[in-house]
Amino acid sequence: MKSIKQHVSAQEWQLRIDLAACYRAVAMYGWDDLVFTHISARVPGPEHHFLINPYGMMFEEVSASSLVKVDLQGNKVMPSEFDINPAGFVIHSAVHEARDDAQCVLHLHTAAGIAISATKEGLLPLSQQSLFALSSLSYHDYEGVALNPDEKVRLVADLGNTNFMILRNHGLLTCATTIADAFLFMYLLERSCEIQLKAQSTGCDLLPIPDIILKGIRAQAQQVTRSAGGGLAWPGILRKLDRINPGYDK
Repeated sequence: MKSIKQHVSAQEWQLRIDLAACYRAVAMYGWDDLVFTHISARVPGPEHHFLINPYGMMFEEVSASSLVKVDLQGNKVMPSEFDINPAGFVIHSAVHEARDDAQCVLHLHTAAGIAISATKEGLLPLSQQSLFALSSLSYHDYEGVALNPDEKVRLVADLGNTNFMILRNHGLLTCATTIADAFLFMYLLERSCEIQLKAQSTGCDLLPIPDIILKGIRAQAQQVTRSAGGGLAWPGILRKLDRINPGYDK
C-alpha cells in the first residue's frame, strides 16, 4: 500500500501511527475478533473527523496509511479504497460526538469481557485491577447489532463521564484523551474480567475488596494511572511491536 504521509499533517500522521500500533497491540494480546470491533481516534483540527479501521482487514495488518478518515455521518473525507463497518461507526461516532475528551474510543469482543457482561452482577471488586475500572464504570443494555442510530442517545446517556463501559451481552469499551491511555484502560478492564472469571471458577468463597477502599479509589486511580499508558507502558508496547510485527508506521 502506498504511504499517505505526504497528504496529511504531521500531527495526523503521528496519530495514525499510534492508532495502527494500537490495533496491532490488541491482536498481539489476543483481544481481536477477526475483522470485527474497532478503535477510533479523533483527528487534530477544527473538523470533527476521526480515523477508524478499514473493514475486512485483520487487526495485525492495519497500518497508518490504511486507516480510513470519516466524518460523524460516516462519510469518507479522504480517498480510500476501503469501507468501514456501519455497526462500528454507530458506537464510535456517538462517543466522539458527545465527549470532547474521548479522543480515542476502544471497543472489543473478548471472551472474558462478554462473559462478565452477561452476568447480572457485572464486574466485582475482587482485584486491585478491578478497582481502577470500577472507579469510572458504566453499563449499557444490549439492543441488538449496533446499526440503529437511535441507540446512540441511550449509549451516550449510559456512558456519562465514565471511561470504562461494559456493553451487556456484547463486550467492553474504554475511552480516553490519548490512544495510549485508552489501551491501558482496556488492559485493566480486560484483566479484571479475566481475574474474576478465574476466581469464580475455583468454586471457593470469594473475598471482595471492602467498600471503604472502593469508595476512596477514584482519587487514587487518577494518581496511579495518570499518563501511565503514554509515559511507561505504551513505549514498551511499541518496542515489542517493532520486534514481532513491524510495519504499522507505513
